[in-house]
Amino acid sequence: MKISASILAAKLTGLSQELPTYKSDSIDLIHIDVMDGNFVPQISFGEAFTKEVKSHTKIPLDVHLMVSNPELHVPKYFDLNPYCITFHIETTNFSVRLAEEIRKAGIKVGVSLNPQTPPESISQILPYLDLVLLMTVDPGFYGQSFVKSGFEKIAAVRKLTKPYNIELEVDGGVNESNMEELARLGVDITVVGSGLYKTGDPNAQGKKLKELAVSARTRS
Repeated sequence: MKISASILAAKLTGLSQELPTYKSDSIDLIHIDVMDGNFVPQISFGEAFTKEVKSHTKIPLDVHLMVSNPELHVPKYFDLNPYCITFHIETTNFSVRLAEEIRKAGIKVGVSLNPQTPPESISQILPYLDLVLLMTVDPGFYGQSFVKSGFEKIAAVRKLTKPYNIELEVDGGVNESNMEELARLGVDITVVGSGLYKTGDPNAQGKKLKELAVSARTRS
């Protein structure tokens, strides 16, 4: 399982020193939460900050656009060549066109669903996707607990995406208590914030979380 480090939970003032210390065998991706204060009430990062992050690490970026009108924002991230650009299915009426634009740039396409958004809402766009990101908290609010219905929804989305080569990513409330169950359900990428940074050693914690996932899949 890949670990995507949500730097929103890190000490942002120290990122220029911390990012170069991340080890690729512990942290696979750097999760960038772009919030616009419209689709979600908070404002976080934009393309300038994301460019600065990239300058301090060789670990690929996992760009998550929590913004209205994502078609206006997506092209700003093409030059950064991230691992994936993910937009919310709730935010656009042009999801297929947007997905094709991202793929044309040679970048993986991700679509995200809020906790209350039914899995079937992405059924028509599945052939155009490389990744589905399931929110297991309401987006835009840091430090929430994993929603109780999250496991059922993960199973439903995994069933829906089975005919396609689509990665499943989960974001929200991920920690040691649920990592093994997420692995058993076939989750490919977990976005980890406080569950990664709480110990003060994200490399060691990332490795521990990965070991829990491997152990769970070995037993299942």
